[in-house]
This record gives sequence, C-alpha cells and structure tokens, in this order.
Amino acid sequence: MSMSHPARPGHEGHVSAQFSPQAQAYVASEVHAKGADLAALAARLAGAGVGRLLDLGCGGGHVSFTAAPHVGAVVAYDLSAEMLAAVAGEAAARGLANIETVRGVAEELPFPDASFDVVVSRYSAHHWRDLGAGLRQARRVVKPAGTVIFMDVVAPPTPLLDTFVQSIELLRDTSHVRDYSVAQWTAAAEVAGLVLKGVETRRLKLEFASWIARMKTPPVLAAAIRALEESASGPVRDYFEIEPDGTFTLDTASLVFAPA
Repeated sequence: MSMSHPARPGHEGHVSAQFSPQAQAYVASEVHAKGADLAALAARLAGAGVGRLLDLGCGGGHVSFTAAPHVGAVVAYDLSAEMLAAVAGEAAARGLANIETVRGVAEELPFPDASFDVVVSRYSAHHWRDLGAGLRQARRVVKPAGTVIFMDVVAPPTPLLDTFVQSIELLRDTSHVRDYSVAQWTAAAEVAGLVLKGVETRRLKLEFASWIARMKTPPVLAAAIRALEESASGPVRDYFEIEPDGTFTLDTASLVFAPA
C-alpha cells in the first residue's frame, strides 16, 4: 500500500516560507539590529571610500542600514520578497536613499564579476543549500582588491557541542542547514578562492521566549528544545550557559576574507 504526501517546496522555498511572515519581526529584532559586530563593521567602513556594498542574504536589513551612511551604494539581496519590502520600507523611513533591493538566491547572484568593493553576509549562510556555491559567488562578484565579510553563529569544534547546537537550531527553524565551525568556514572559503585575513569571535546570549516568538516556532518543537536543554549533560549545559527559562548563549564570529 502506497501513501501519498503533499508536495513540499524546495529548500529555498522552505526558507522563504519560514521567514517571509516574520519580515517585520526581523527588522525590529534587537538581537539583529544591535551588536559589536555591526559596530565593528561601521568602524571598518567609515572613511574607507567604499563604493558599492552587497548585503548578501540581508534578512531584516541591519547590515544595509549600518553600511549605508558610509558607502556610495548598498544592494540588499534576499530570496524573500516580503523581507525585501520590509527593508525598503525601513530604509525609506530612515532616509537611506542609497539602498537598492534585489531578490534571488546566494548560489546564483545576478551581478557581473567584480561589481562590489565589499560583500557582507550576516546570519544568512547557515540557511544556504550550498555553502561552497555561495562562497564562490561572493568571490566572483567582489573586486580583486575587495573584502568579503561573513558574520554568523559558529559551531563549537567538538561533536558533543556541535550536535546540540545543530539540534536546537533545526527544531526552532526547520529551514536551518548548518552552523559551521571557524575551521569549516576557513576551509570552504579557501576552496572558493578566499583567504582568511582576520576573525573575531564573540558570545551571543539569546533569551528563549523572544528567540522562539521571532520564528513562531510551533509549541511541539519549542517543547522539544526545552526537553533537550533539560536533559543535556553538564558540559553542554555549562558551555551554552543554559538558564532555567531556556535562555542560552551561542558562539558567533566575524570572518574577514580577501580574494586569493
């Protein structure tokens, strides 16, 4: 006896379906709107004479909003039309007239070779179907003397801790693919023709209730995350600083690359 199942969207469609209804929530999210990584980006761009910057997988647009006062033009690029509309609306409200929005996927950028001075991607690559393809595209569209910056959650280097973080990420958002370790980032970038020039690691505390609400995680999956947290071993609980209400802390990194 065979069973029929409803058709499911491809991966990019699934990511868009997950994030599009939450577009305004991500524009307003303090976790995404603030951070030492954005402050460091602003400091890097200020007075540097950057012409064009690509915000790759722009989400709520916070890289674009941070960069716009310091560069000639920003292209905010994302696969969600709703997210891009929210970014365009917020840019207009802030008077940032140099932000353009373009829709598409990271693995197939619709831009000419060497068309950006700087490419930045923040909290996006862990959703990409093919990290290597996205990295190759970033390498292709950046100028030979340009800079590529990735800012993302990074996985711990040990399997015990890696398994836990991937599990809670997937339960919270079923479009999650993988948080990569710094070593994995470096190796994949090297294959794509990018050389690591610097890395800054940080810790990011995530308040459980707002983390779940932002993605509208179904209660059954939120409960599964709490069950994993409560049953975790001592080393896991200590590393992620799991609190009684489920709040926890992750590793993040800003990785700066140059074309090889």
